[in-house]
Amino acid sequence: MAKSSSNSKLKQFFEGDLWHEFTHSPVAWISFSIMFLCLILATFAPYIAPFNIFDLAAIDLMDADLPPPWAGEDGDMRFPLGTDDQGRDIWSGILYGAQISIFVGFTSVIISAIIGIALGLLAGYKGGRVDSFIMRVADIQLSFPAILIALLIDGVMRGLLPRESHDELAIYVLIFAISISGWVQYARTIRGSVMVEKHKEYVQAGQVIGLPQSIIAVRHILPNVLNPIFVIGTIHLASAIITEATLSFLGVGMSPTTPSLGTLIRIGNEYLLSGEWWITIFPGAALVILVLSVNIFGDWLRDALNPKLR
Repeated sequence: MAKSSSNSKLKQFFEGDLWHEFTHSPVAWISFSIMFLCLILATFAPYIAPFNIFDLAAIDLMDADLPPPWAGEDGDMRFPLGTDDQGRDIWSGILYGAQISIFVGFTSVIISAIIGIALGLLAGYKGGRVDSFIMRVADIQLSFPAILIALLIDGVMRGLLPRESHDELAIYVLIFAISISGWVQYARTIRGSVMVEKHKEYVQAGQVIGLPQSIIAVRHILPNVLNPIFVIGTIHLASAIITEATLSFLGVGMSPTTPSLGTLIRIGNEYLLSGEWWITIFPGAALVILVLSVNIFGDWLRDALNPKLR
């Protein structure tokens, strides 16, 4: 019975307007294909990357600062995008760095969405003082840039944690900082939708038959207000990756031994003026391609899910 229901929903999706618009929109499927390719390359980085950049025995300082083989006579065909100051392969570094950046971005978006949906659902359904308190906290947070909030949280967490554990816990601190700085947009969107839905007949019917408020809110209202969350989550993924890269570039994100895209750009920036342009240009280009594809797909998804824009 459950299998038949899932097959019916899948068939309904492929016959629906969203899939039709996706298959007939070059912008949508090209951006999605690039985004999906980046995800696959990052996920399987340990199997795709020519070198394991975490294996110190495989790093040779004699290979340091080699240009791409097609851009200089000193290049080595083993390193198609050149090497950095420590002799690490840039292409392998980008694959491993994208894996960390995407992991931090996805995890941060999921945590932000959970916090924002829960608070928005509570504020919209309860109303009154609960709504006023949550929204005032959201308004206060919106008055500060997200990067500033992430910097503040990151600094506080690093001050509370033992110094010797900073490198080990850096990724978790980074995820927590980005998550806390991004829940507001989810909460405000869900709150507005819930305030409309809670006055509809199906909610009043649930109240009449004595269903608990939590059941009405979670089982009946929440599924009807989730469409905007997919759009917000897609766009937030791009901003979360940018925030991670910014924090790592500033030296307060990932440690230099754990290369995210932001860390690779920061390391390469120190050698940019000395002529080793490839160390920072290629990780920067990878970050731009990843974020741009996510943003373009998010814009298309927003338009496709909004009937007024069709």
